[in-house]
Amino acid sequence: MEYKDYYKILGVDKKASQEDIKKAFRKLAVKYHPDKNPGDKKAEEKFKEINEAYEVLKDPEKRKKYDELGENWRHFQQAGGQGDFDWSQWQQTGGGRAYSYGGDASDMFGEGGFSDFFSTIFGGGGFAGGSRRARSRSMKGRDYEAEIEVTLEEAFHGSSRILNVNGKKIRLKLKPGIRDGQVLRIKGKGAPGANGGPAGDLYLRIHVLPHHLYERVGDNLMQTLKVDLFTAVLGGKVTVNTFSGPVKISIPAGTSNGKVLRLKGKGMPVYGKKDRYGDMLVKIEVEIPAAVTDEQKKLFEALRKTYKK
Repeated sequence: MEYKDYYKILGVDKKASQEDIKKAFRKLAVKYHPDKNPGDKKAEEKFKEINEAYEVLKDPEKRKKYDELGENWRHFQQAGGQGDFDWSQWQQTGGGRAYSYGGDASDMFGEGGFSDFFSTIFGGGGFAGGSRRARSRSMKGRDYEAEIEVTLEEAFHGSSRILNVNGKKIRLKLKPGIRDGQVLRIKGKGAPGANGGPAGDLYLRIHVLPHHLYERVGDNLMQTLKVDLFTAVLGGKVTVNTFSGPVKISIPAGTSNGKVLRLKGKGMPVYGKKDRYGDMLVKIEVEIPAAVTDEQKKLFEALRKTYKK
């Protein structure tokens, strides 16, 4: 049985960050997902392999223990040699080469879904002369992870999705105000458990798409409003778009470029809080005339002579 290099399986360096590991896993998971490779046994095995690698490397504690063991796993398998592994957790049970672990192997590398490589090393029970005394136990199924893209309008009004998980349709309702990066957990909708164990969970990460007009700032919405020079100087009324409809606002006389006006309650709904909203932030962009007539130029010259700072 070979040593399984989980870093090589995911195509990352041993010093890769947790974010790099996650990105590599997602890219490979999409490429080898059974839904995209129906009937392809090699893709199915590769999919299982990258899931196994990610199950260990995504967790800092599991990753640390895996790194400690490394290619010295055979020392453990044969219960000989000391290697770099922390043998303080293991106790000799006799004069021969027999060792047993004082805890549950799942404490070290999680439950279920692993290849014979890790079953040999971290399966339940003890080891004697390199063989293990396996015991059957119920194991929780693996968690699923997925991303859902929603528009900013859907995030404002709320939306729904129909998901197909393990051949079953699940209707997911997204509440108004849901945020980019927010993770929703649907209990028991992951992979089935083994030996009567509970199913894993489904984790859905929300990705709110950029909007052409608004930028989300917490529960507030920011937009840039172009105002002509004369309205900025003299003041006036302008119309501002919001998700709840157009609103007329007053531009104070002498409004400078970059000034931000606030419309209370015209931003995003506060997630999970009924009838609570953020604000609409309107950033003023004063438009300077690109060209003026001779008559207009004279008027500007006259105005400049009368202007006192």
